[in-house]
Amino acid sequence: MIFHVNRMTFNPGLTEEQRREALDLLRQAGAANPAVRSFVVGRNLGGDFEWGAVYVLEDLDGYWEYLTHPAHLRSEMKGIPLLVRFEAFDITDSNDPEIGDKIAGLQRRNYAEHPEVAELVAQMPSFRVPDGKGKG
Repeated sequence: MIFHVNRMTFNPGLTEEQRREALDLLRQAGAANPAVRSFVVGRNLGGDFEWGAVYVLEDLDGYWEYLTHPAHLRSEMKGIPLLVRFEAFDITDSNDPEIGDKIAGLQRRNYAEHPEVAELVAQMPSFRVPDGKGKG
C-alpha cells in the first residue's frame, strides 16, 4: 500500500468559496478515481500547512492511475494557482528497496507528459513532490 500525502497552504487572498471549490477538487480526485482505495481531505493539524489530503493506493500501477486520472489533473490545473505552498510525500509498507525511486520516476514522467502542470508548478513559490526536488 502507498499512502500519498499532500499538504498545502492557500493564497491568503482567497475567498471562502474559492477554498471550498479547491477542497472539493481534492475530494473529487479521490472519489472519482478507481485506483484510490480510500482518501481523506481536511485540516492539517500540528504542522506548518493549513490543509491536507491522503490518498491510499494499492501499488505503483495505482499510483500512476491516480496521477494521470482526469479528476487529479483537474485538481492540479485549477488548484495549484490557488496555493502558496505545497508538499507531497509517500508512506508505504512495500519491501521494495527501490520503491522511492520508482515513485519519483512516476512523478517525473507525469510532469513530462503534462507540461501544462509542470509549468504551473514552476511558478509556485514553494512546491515539493516525492522526487526529493522542489523549491521552498
